[in-house]
Amino acid sequence: MTRALIADDERLMREQLRSRLGEVWPELEIVAEAKNGLEAVELTEKHHPDLVFLDIRMPGMTGVDAARQIAQLPTDEDAGGWPGCEIVFITAYDQYAVEAFEQGVVDYVLKPAERERLLVTVGRIKKRIGERALPDAEPQTLPAHTPDMQQLLQKLAAQINPNTAPKLNWIQATVGQQIQMIPVEDVLFFISDEKYTRVQTATLEALIRKPIKELIEELDMNLFWQIHRSTLVNIRAIAGVSRDLRGRQLVSVKGHPEKLEVSRSFTGLFKGM
Repeated sequence: MTRALIADDERLMREQLRSRLGEVWPELEIVAEAKNGLEAVELTEKHHPDLVFLDIRMPGMTGVDAARQIAQLPTDEDAGGWPGCEIVFITAYDQYAVEAFEQGVVDYVLKPAERERLLVTVGRIKKRIGERALPDAEPQTLPAHTPDMQQLLQKLAAQINPNTAPKLNWIQATVGQQIQMIPVEDVLFFISDEKYTRVQTATLEALIRKPIKELIEELDMNLFWQIHRSTLVNIRAIAGVSRDLRGRQLVSVKGHPEKLEVSRSFTGLFKGM
C-alpha cells in the first residue's frame, strides 16, 4: 500500500485534499498530516511515506524549504531500506510556480484540489512508484534527489524569499594552521563526516564546519551535483563513471585520484553506466 503525508497550514485545505484523494486513489493511506514545514520534515522522518504533499507557502518553514530538508533525510542503506519519497507541491498557482511546474520537474496540485488535475498527478506517481517496485528495475534517482529538482527548489526559494543571501563565491576554510579563501569554482568536491566537511581542490585539501545540507542551500546547484548524502561534486570536474566489483557507481574526478561513491538514491543520475 502506498503511504502519504499531507502538509498544509490550512485545516480545510488538508481535509479537502484528503477527501479528493479518497475519491481518486482510495487505496492510498494517509499516515500523517502536518500544519507547517517543520512538522512535515519531522513526520516524514518518522513515518517514511512514499509520497509527501507540501503546501508551498506555509508560515515559518515553507514547503520549498521542507522539500529541501526532506531530500536530505537518510535513505536506502542509511535507513534500513526506505528509498525516499515523491514530492507533490500544493499551490494556489502563484505566477512564480507556473513555468517550473509546467516543465514537469515536479508534480503539483492546485488549491482547491480538482478531481481531474489530481487524477493526472496520481497517474504519474503510480507509474513511477510501480516502475521502482519491479523486481528487475534499475535503481532510479528519486525526483527530490535530481539536479533538476535541486535547481528548481533553489529557484523557488529565491522567489519566495527574495531577501535570501546570494550564492557563495568563496569558501573560507582551514588549511593546516591557516584560514584560506577558496573560490567555489575551484572546488572539485565536498565530502562530509559527522563533524567536518572536506573541501577538495586540485591543489589543496581543507576543512569547514558546515554540513552538506547547508552547502546545498548556499551553493549554486547549477554547478554542483549531489551524488551521495555526504558528497557534492563539481559537474565540470566529473571525468567519468565506472562500477566496482560490487556494482557500485564510482565517479572519477579530473585532477584528483580519488573516486567518489554514488549512493543508491542517486544512481539514476548516470543511467546506462
